[in-house]
Amino acid sequence: MNASTTGTTTGTTADVAAVTAVLDRLTAAWNAGDGAAYGAEFTADATYITYVGTLYVGGAEIGTAHQALFGSFLKGTRLACEIVGIRFTGPDTALVITRGDVHKGRPGKLGKIQTYTVVRQGGDWKVAAFQNTKHKALMEAISFKAQPATKPAARPAA
Repeated sequence: MNASTTGTTTGTTADVAAVTAVLDRLTAAWNAGDGAAYGAEFTADATYITYVGTLYVGGAEIGTAHQALFGSFLKGTRLACEIVGIRFTGPDTALVITRGDVHKGRPGKLGKIQTYTVVRQGGDWKVAAFQNTKHKALMEAISFKAQPATKPAARPAA
C-alpha cells in the first residue's frame, strides 16, 4: 500500500498510522488469500458494497464471501491500493478514499475508487463501511464535455 495521505485532516499522527495499518492488514489478508483475516478488519455490522453492487453485511459475512472468492475467481490475485486521502470527522471516525484494483502479476492501472468509513471501537480501528466503484474514464470524459459544470475541482495526485 502506498501510505500517501494527501488530504489528511485533523487526525493525530498515531491515528493516521492506525487507520493506514487497517488498510495494510486488509491488503496483506487479501494477498494471502485469507478471508477470515480480511473479514476481521470489519465491524460486526459493517456494510461492504462491491463494484458490481453486491452488498455484504458484517465482518463474518465479508470474510466468508471473500474466502469463497479467494478459492475461485480471485485465487492468486493481489490487491493494489493507494490512499488518496484520510479525513477525520471526529476523534473516532475517519473517511478514507483510495484508488485500487486487483491483479495477477504486475499491478496495472488502479481502475477503482473506494470509500472506507473507519471507526475506533474499544481502542481498535475497524472498517464500518466500504464502497467500491469502477472508474469509467471514458464515460466521465463524455459527461464533462457534455456538461462542464459537472467536472470536480482539481485534486492533488495521489
